[in-house]
Amino acid sequence: MTAILSSDLQSIVIDEVLPHAPTLIWKALTSGELISRWLMEPKDFRAEVGCCFTFQTTPAGQWDGTIQCEVLENVPNERLSYAWRSGHDGNEGYGSKLDTVVTFTLSATEAGTRLRLVHSGFETPRNDSAYRNMGEGWNKVVKRLDAVAAEEGSSQPKH
Repeated sequence: MTAILSSDLQSIVIDEVLPHAPTLIWKALTSGELISRWLMEPKDFRAEVGCCFTFQTTPAGQWDGTIQCEVLENVPNERLSYAWRSGHDGNEGYGSKLDTVVTFTLSATEAGTRLRLVHSGFETPRNDSAYRNMGEGWNKVVKRLDAVAAEEGSSQPKH
């Protein structure tokens, strides 16, 4: 067992107001089919606390590219949180061991929904590469999430 004597933890934080109702953003966050359109295809995803699911991305070194996730919190239309574990102890840089948490918090605003995404638990310096890459990646993902919510909103019947 290795003890970490000195480690700083970093978080990626994205705070955006999207022009959609919280229920529409929530649908995009909790539907496996929609998640595959803005992030990656989840395998065995259900928005239920305790549900374990995976994403598959590009392997590197000793890591097979599998991201192990578990739903930690589900407050409908308000908050979804899941563990995001990946990488391998034998990898440096991309594919290094990662044990983090992704949390989406929604709050209604006059302009739509404030989405606060926090991806926390990046260890410095071990996860510096993942922190940089995923920081850029999450910004792109939120833009795709916005687009998917817009498509879903335009396909719903007007009352």
